[in-house]
This record gives sequence, structure tokens and C-alpha cells, in this order.
Amino acid sequence: MSGPGQTVGSQPWLHQHDGRIQEFGTVRQFPLGLSSDARMYSCQRLNQVLADTQILHALYKKHHWLMRGPTFYQLHLLLDKHAGEQLELVDMIAERVQTLGGVAVGDPRHVAEITRVPRPPNGAEQVPVMLSRLLEAHEIILIDVRDAARRVAEQGDDGSNDLLVSNVLRTGELQAWFVAEHLVEVPLARS
Repeated sequence: MSGPGQTVGSQPWLHQHDGRIQEFGTVRQFPLGLSSDARMYSCQRLNQVLADTQILHALYKKHHWLMRGPTFYQLHLLLDKHAGEQLELVDMIAERVQTLGGVAVGDPRHVAEITRVPRPPNGAEQVPVMLSRLLEAHEIILIDVRDAARRVAEQGDDGSNDLLVSNVLRTGELQAWFVAEHLVEVPLARS
């Protein structure tokens, strides 16, 4: 705003640092009908799922780019589709954390610190190894999501329970099924 005698300028304020208004691991008070403790617990669980889901999204993109062999086309498209679905989950989970008054984990370096999904080696791996990595990441997330959904519901957080079950769990189960079927060796025709 400008007043009498004040100059209005269009120069951006550059090189600003440490303007944090909320620390990670805290929750603001919102009128949601949930206690601060319940919201804090939900944010902790959701941030873990969020970090692991961001890594799973990155794994899908990596394997999508590095796909090889006779099933290249099908897997290239499938993994890209799954990556897009994981990205949608990332946004939903992050927005739920924010809705609860928390701070969603968003910096990739922070995500790497708290994820439980093992880091793959640099470079390209054989197709079955890449698919196995995806399935292992899915299982880590699915085990955590089942437990988190149950526990946040016990705290009265039906919204987070619904997100975890209806979106994260169901999407993860379906994607794991689609990926796992590519590791089954069956003949295309019987002789």
C-alpha cells in the first residue's frame, strides 16, 4: 500500500531467507472438530505416506524412461500412467496435511531423509528388477497405509482415513496387481 509521500515501486524483494511462518512437525489450530493431538498424529502419518509416495512416483518415472526390451511399449505407457496417478495422490495427501493445519513434506531432500523406500542404484537395471522395486515400494506403502488408516480413524479423523483407504490404498493395490502380472511367465499360446 502507498500513502501520501510514499513511492510505489515494482522491484521484487530479492534474496529473502528464513521467512518461515510454521515449522515442519507442527499444526495450526483450525476449526475442524479434531483435537490438536489427533491432527498432529494424522499429519505425521500422512507425511510419511507422502514422502514414500513421492519416491514411488519418482521410481515410476525413472523406470518409465529406462524401460527396455520386447514389452517396452506396454510398460513404458503403463508406468507413465501409474506415475501420473501417484502424482495425483501426492497432491491429495499434501493438501490433506495442509487442511489439518500441518506442513506437508515437499522438499525432495527432506523426502529422501524420511522415506522408507530403498534408493535404487544409479543407472538402468533389468526390467524384472525395476518392476520388483516398484512392487516392494508399493508394499511398504500399503502396509503403512493400512495401519495409518486404522489409527487415524481411532483418533476420529475420518477424512484422512477416507483418503488413505479410498485413494492411496485402492490405487496402490490396483497398480501393484498390474505390475505384478508383468512378472508372471506364461506362454502366449499352447501348442
